[in-house]
Amino acid sequence: MAAYQARGRSGYPAKAVANAPGYRDAANPLYYHKTKPPHAVRGLLLYPRSTTHCPPSSTSKMTKRQISGSRAIVTGASSGIGRAVALELARGAADVVLVARREDRLKELAGEIGEMGMHVETVAGDVTEPEVRRKAVDTAQSSFGGLDILVNNAGIGATGLFEHADPDRLRRIFEVNFFALVEMARVALPLLKQGTNPIIVNVSSILGRRGVPHNAEYSASKFAVQGFSESIRAELTRDGIDVLVVNPGTTATEFFDSVIEKKSEPAWPEHAPVLPEYVAKATVRAIRRGRHEIIPYRWGRFLCWLNRFSPSLVDRLMARYV
Repeated sequence: MAAYQARGRSGYPAKAVANAPGYRDAANPLYYHKTKPPHAVRGLLLYPRSTTHCPPSSTSKMTKRQISGSRAIVTGASSGIGRAVALELARGAADVVLVARREDRLKELAGEIGEMGMHVETVAGDVTEPEVRRKAVDTAQSSFGGLDILVNNAGIGATGLFEHADPDRLRRIFEVNFFALVEMARVALPLLKQGTNPIIVNVSSILGRRGVPHNAEYSASKFAVQGFSESIRAELTRDGIDVLVVNPGTTATEFFDSVIEKKSEPAWPEHAPVLPEYVAKATVRAIRRGRHEIIPYRWGRFLCWLNRFSPSLVDRLMARYV
């Protein structure tokens, strides 16, 4: 029986399929079956074995949505990635509701966005509070007439070995990094369903793809974000709502200066951090293209790749930094 053996970029052979229509016959390369191959075969041909641990996401460079005229909410907008994303959206002519605890920082950022000629509103408060989440959504409705983009960026961290931490540290991290994110999405859903090409952007971390020592609780919260995002992406397809997960690596922000606890940390090799503006540009580009997931950090992509092909090796490497 003639068979075609599909190969991915990694060089690993895919399952051989005998005489399946819609591809060249290995015994007679000049003969091409005109009918479409079965779904499983199309998957082998169109989506070869990925070279990273991450699932393949949309690679089309065509624009799926316009930023201009969009209405957005950005949490954790007072500094770092959240601030940079808010500015990048405003540069693309989006109206933005800024949410964060530091009101003075929000007013400063609102002034910058206002100078661009865009409509901006601020909601000062802690996103773990239900009334703050509700106020953000109500503000988008009353000021902009709706919501198209929700960026869940607010997050906190802590460093130290798990055995040296108390249960409160885990709960505090999950309250901000996971529960607030989930409930923000929940309260925004009715408005997003009425939006134009709506999308939820959940800012996770490369540590949501690979856990590392001294960051057990933070990694766990980001793994939870990943699982939640994948689940609702499927559920919200029928409503036309996209879900994008952003997995930054080391970024030059105030994050590490404001962790809630720092008992110990691994002596990682030095890697130059990327700027929050770089992450923001990659994020907004991914929003435009309808991507499902991005890793805007080279070493993060390498870790993702290595962990897929040799998780035991990564386990041994991580054990050296305990």
